[in-house]
Amino acid sequence: MDFQFLQNPISKKWVILSPRRAKRPDIAKGFEPVCPFCPGREKEEKEVYRVGGNDNDSGWQIRVLPNKFPFAPIHEVIVHSPDHHKNFGELPLSAAELIINTYRQRYDAHKDKGQVYIFHNHGEGGGESLPHPHTQLAVIPSDVKMDVPTLASNKEAEAVSEDQITQETKEFIIFCPKTSQWPDEVWISPRKRGRLFGEISDGEVSDLAFTLSRLVQILDLRHGNEFPFNFYIYQGGDWYLRIIPRVKSLGGFEVGTGVFINTQDSQETINFIKEHFENPDEEKIKTSHSATYRKGV
Repeated sequence: MDFQFLQNPISKKWVILSPRRAKRPDIAKGFEPVCPFCPGREKEEKEVYRVGGNDNDSGWQIRVLPNKFPFAPIHEVIVHSPDHHKNFGELPLSAAELIINTYRQRYDAHKDKGQVYIFHNHGEGGGESLPHPHTQLAVIPSDVKMDVPTLASNKEAEAVSEDQITQETKEFIIFCPKTSQWPDEVWISPRKRGRLFGEISDGEVSDLAFTLSRLVQILDLRHGNEFPFNFYIYQGGDWYLRIIPRVKSLGGFEVGTGVFINTQDSQETINFIKEHFENPDEEKIKTSHSATYRKGV
């Protein structure tokens, strides 16, 4: 086996030992191979799911491949589109909607096999090893406890200050927690609570594609082109999507204690998104605002 799940007997926290992943191509190490995700190499890569085209041809819109360097029993790569450069915020909304719909399809395909964790790395600072936009899906055994925050209960949510909400759409509430760990961190929560991600409707898929794309556009303009970020979809009940801009480096205190120091007032993030979500003026964003975060602590 290429990986092991190990539990610290004292802290009870889990670690995945996966030495083989050190051998994967990584642009951060200055090594970028011929892209395995671009059209023309379909016959070289085993496929588990696709949108568009026929088997092994180049007419696809989305492809799902087994990860060659897995750290879980099921570990997939969801290739966003044939375009090597365009990602959320640059792709047409129809393409973004196909990606979200594929997330839902793959979640449902694996939901009875363990904890389905869907995550996206963008940029070297976000842990992206290959630049062709893609998302990963890993199914983690049910007995492995992951340290992932949950949404407040409905009762607790009633006590949440209204000033934490940045924007509301037909299907979602967008907010910035006062307890954010990262500068400009944003959460997307469905209005209809208490469900798994795979239970979202087609209308929610469309709304989420628009909301995620718009937030990436705004944050990209706030922090400069190609800013690094991650997002993930909570793997359990009462799902949400959390966007984490990777615009600071963790210091020794944070690494050693697990207590984060956030150098950005979430209210500034809220104000910025509120100002530009409905009708973003790109030139105005570029000229009238500059990022106010600090990259270190």
